[in-house]
Amino acid sequence: MTTDNDSTAPLPSAEFKGSDLPPLVTDDPPRVLIAGAGLAGLFLGILLEMAGIPYEIFERTAEIKPLGAIMSLSPNILPAFEQIGLYEELMSFSKSFKNSSYYTDQLKVIARDEGIPADAVGYDRILFARPELYDMLFKQIPSEKMHMSKKILSFQQNHEGVMLRFSDNTTVHGDILVGADGAHSAVRQHLYKTMDKQGLLPKADTKAMSRGYISLVGTTNELDPEKYPCVLKEDCDINFIIGDKKTPYTWTTFTVPGNKICWNVIIQIGIAELADDQFRTSDWVPQQNQAMMDSIRHFKTTYGTLGDLFDQTQVEKVSKVYFEDMLFETWTHGRTILIGDAAHKLLPSTGAGAVNAMQDAVLLANHLYDIKPTSFENIKKALSDYKEERFEAVKEQYPQSYMAAKLMYGHTFSERILRQVVFNWLPKSTMQKQLQKNTAYRPQANFLPQAPKRGTLDIIPQQPSKRIQREQEEAKKTANVAAIL
Repeated sequence: MTTDNDSTAPLPSAEFKGSDLPPLVTDDPPRVLIAGAGLAGLFLGILLEMAGIPYEIFERTAEIKPLGAIMSLSPNILPAFEQIGLYEELMSFSKSFKNSSYYTDQLKVIARDEGIPADAVGYDRILFARPELYDMLFKQIPSEKMHMSKKILSFQQNHEGVMLRFSDNTTVHGDILVGADGAHSAVRQHLYKTMDKQGLLPKADTKAMSRGYISLVGTTNELDPEKYPCVLKEDCDINFIIGDKKTPYTWTTFTVPGNKICWNVIIQIGIAELADDQFRTSDWVPQQNQAMMDSIRHFKTTYGTLGDLFDQTQVEKVSKVYFEDMLFETWTHGRTILIGDAAHKLLPSTGAGAVNAMQDAVLLANHLYDIKPTSFENIKKALSDYKEERFEAVKEQYPQSYMAAKLMYGHTFSERILRQVVFNWLPKSTMQKQLQKNTAYRPQANFLPQAPKRGTLDIIPQQPSKRIQREQEEAKKTANVAAIL
């Protein structure tokens, strides 16, 4: 992989739009450029490192700030953590989800939710502070393969390769570009702009993402167990407090290792005046977050007030997040592929966004591993096959995440009625069956030893590695010829 620090250097062929050179075919693995050092980009980097596929990661920010609060991972991704040898470390800073409680804003119990028994699905759902996961993944990437302050201005691609140009006037060349740079992906924006000019972009992909909620998230400092005895519980103490018509908010608390509490306040845009004011405000700075926190600090929790938790939280580590959703139709074109939030932004629902981002990385790594020999046609085929395998699995989750958001965060009249029906009338057995169905999809890396099957639940089989199948067939033929001779 080559990097050019001279912005005036000639591009390989006029404007990188093709030449008379024959298509390159090599037995070397493809060189992968990953835009974005989020969960999808880091997880893909770790997998490519283990697969022996050259890669580099380019992150637009100068440093990664430990923002964010609670994160949840389901059994759908935990086998992959076992494969890459990080499962035990992950569990060291996690607590298991056994059940959760739902309250009114006056702390009257609405409902209690029990998770699926681990003996059925093999794993507990786990919860932890988001920065812990990020730090664990980040340190797995060799420093020479991680490049910070690399804001993408544009890229060009043809049958010879792909070239990225950055705001610091440097360029880099590779074989495949992976846009793992989040919901407002620079890779996606440039790709779609180019395709739109060529008349190749579906109309559906020209629409803006839907924004329905604003959330403030944070994690306290280490708390005094005498004042907050819940932090000593082995399992995560999970509470959802849902306001009434006069208080159209939902706020949640979760205990995590280290005697800390993660908190989250969700406001529905179009319902609460504060949310609409925040929506119109572009300043995502501690002062804006503090003003929002001051207006809601009197809200009750099972530990006192939200203000008590705010006082134990560093305001510069509090982040404001828009809950957006969009399933883009175009994931790949030429040598470029989009994964994670760049391809599909789900409303937050029990870690669905993070789980899907890392599942993307697992399945894309499988298809990149299958590229042999490396050629433009084989690259396009691999990226197309990845989307074909992955798209429907993601699409199926959109109605569920949308409904879950309405159930937990919605405050319109119809959403309040929905909540009453689900909490009071929907049989628990129906919910349990749906949860078990959802946890049966667990992609793993084909090129690594498979994690052992856990639990009694039948797992959905995934596509086998075409490369491994070819190599096994060739080895069998070679063995047969040797036996004859």
